[in-house]
Amino acid sequence: MIDSTTSAPAARAATALLSGTTAPRYTSYPTADRFREDFGPDDYARALGQHARAAPRPLSLYVHLPFCESVCYYCACNKVVTRDRGRAVEYLAALEAEIELHARLLGTRAAVSQVHFGGGTPTFLDDTQLARLTEALERAFAIAPGAERAIEIDPRTVDAARLSALAGLGFDRLSFGVQDFDPAVQQAVHRVQPFESVASLVHAARRIGFEAINVDLIYGLPRQTPSSFARTLDRVRRLRPDRIALYAYAHLPERFKPQRRIDAAELPPPDDKVAMLRTAIDTFVAVGYDTIGMDHFALGHDALAVARREGRLQRNFQGYASHTGGDLIGLGVSAIGQIGDCYAQNAKALPDYLDAVRAGRFATERGLALQADDRLRRDVIMSIMCRGRLVYAAVEAAHAIDFRSTFADELVRLRALAGRGWVEFEAGGFSVTPAGWYAVRAVAAVFDRHLQAAGGRGAHSRIA
Repeated sequence: MIDSTTSAPAARAATALLSGTTAPRYTSYPTADRFREDFGPDDYARALGQHARAAPRPLSLYVHLPFCESVCYYCACNKVVTRDRGRAVEYLAALEAEIELHARLLGTRAAVSQVHFGGGTPTFLDDTQLARLTEALERAFAIAPGAERAIEIDPRTVDAARLSALAGLGFDRLSFGVQDFDPAVQQAVHRVQPFESVASLVHAARRIGFEAINVDLIYGLPRQTPSSFARTLDRVRRLRPDRIALYAYAHLPERFKPQRRIDAAELPPPDDKVAMLRTAIDTFVAVGYDTIGMDHFALGHDALAVARREGRLQRNFQGYASHTGGDLIGLGVSAIGQIGDCYAQNAKALPDYLDAVRAGRFATERGLALQADDRLRRDVIMSIMCRGRLVYAAVEAAHAIDFRSTFADELVRLRALAGRGWVEFEAGGFSVTPAGWYAVRAVAAVFDRHLQAAGGRGAHSRIA
């Protein structure tokens, strides 16, 4: 894990070596850009049928609610910007139809251990609509007592009364999209939300009794400086959320139209970005947060921190997660699921999604059935991304291979990264160094067969 012993010079050196380098974030392997269009609704239905016939495994549910009242210029999510509340009515009916399609194949109320509403802005739906959606899920699935129920919140769209209503629907975790508290940065990204209003909501959430509060931050935004971001970090420290997600801004205006409104000349240089990351690590570690993988921090009692200590940390399409061993059902436009050894993504265009579910079929637009090599490399890459360490014997036992011969070429490339100080070889394996966590995506990419076959090229964000 990244820790406070990582020197600033080491961080700067890692960033300099990575200048211009891109790599996936590895929320899955193979990554979503490798999904195939010949994987469709019938393939997904077969995967669900296999899940239903297999020994019971807990499910996680992700529901994508794409609507936003206004656009944030940095955003790379699948969204629909509108002030027409009627759009939610037809979308909610489609979600109910999609939920029913799953219920027919999975049988009597499959067990669910985790529910996550993301977006977009989930609170674009009013309380009655959110209640209707929650009830549809509870009719179709057996949501376990104590299941984690999380919802993403745009602080500009809620007040204390709405937070109370969410608690009444069973949500126990809130994720506040903050990004930055500096007014100049907020104006540059078209998301103005004063610190005082966010602080008021956080305090209200605690009074109401939410089990956990998450705050999302982004560094590398336009007009950010190390000093301005340090002020944001100090304010977040004072709020003391249970969990913090700290993401590097990925400027890909050729892929994400809203980002074209950002003036690239206002983006901070790489040295400033690494200084922001360095300050964030120092700030949060100093006040008791554990570092979780490459981009999360959590207080010791939080489920992520517990999972890291117990070796259960995993990574999925929402980032780091504490739930292991189950399948993920993605509901809604563009949502991605994982059922057994299959990935499946719904149609990205809202009309295509609506047409599919109205016609009584799954909206699967593309996906992938993993082969043995994919499963092997997924285990290796996720061990690097989640634990920062790999033991050859564990991989050999799970996949009946000889690690050194199977990955002879990869180990040669890995030794080059060891020469940069990012990896340390040890008896029977290797580990990521503290400085190497700045480049962990590059370390994991060594084992990405698809990326290596493409000569390391892909439509991925810069590491630094």
